[in-house]
Amino acid sequence: MAIKGKISREVEVKCNCHLVFELYKQRPNDSSAVDPAKVEACHLVSGEWGVPGSVVEWHYYHDGKKETGKEIIEEVDDELPKISFKLIEGDILKVYNSFINTLTTKYVGDKKFVIWTIEFEKADASIPDPTSYLDLLCGIAGNMDAHFLKQP
Repeated sequence: MAIKGKISREVEVKCNCHLVFELYKQRPNDSSAVDPAKVEACHLVSGEWGVPGSVVEWHYYHDGKKETGKEIIEEVDDELPKISFKLIEGDILKVYNSFINTLTTKYVGDKKFVIWTIEFEKADASIPDPTSYLDLLCGIAGNMDAHFLKQP
């Protein structure tokens, strides 16, 4: 019996949240410059950056191992802002039946937050929640300040 779940975490940032959203929407390949220890490369396979239906391929490091994944951009909402990626191929799908990661941002007073949410489906209860993948995404988000605040 498949087990569905959803996990989420907020990361406070000092840089403008819109810069983080735009990076994942228009230039996710720049994430390798943000955190080369976690992201080796990101390539556009088909379509256009930031357009639903487009396919993006990632090469990244998870728990000390190189992994790959292809995602289709499912949703882009500039008003919220929000972008959702659904995994269609890759190492994660060896463990999870489905995997969708969504980036949103928000301002609370003078604080700025990047929020990553992962919706997943496990084949059985023995498979752990993908908290290590959430750690990976949030770790990259935490490094956005160093990337954006050093730029002129």
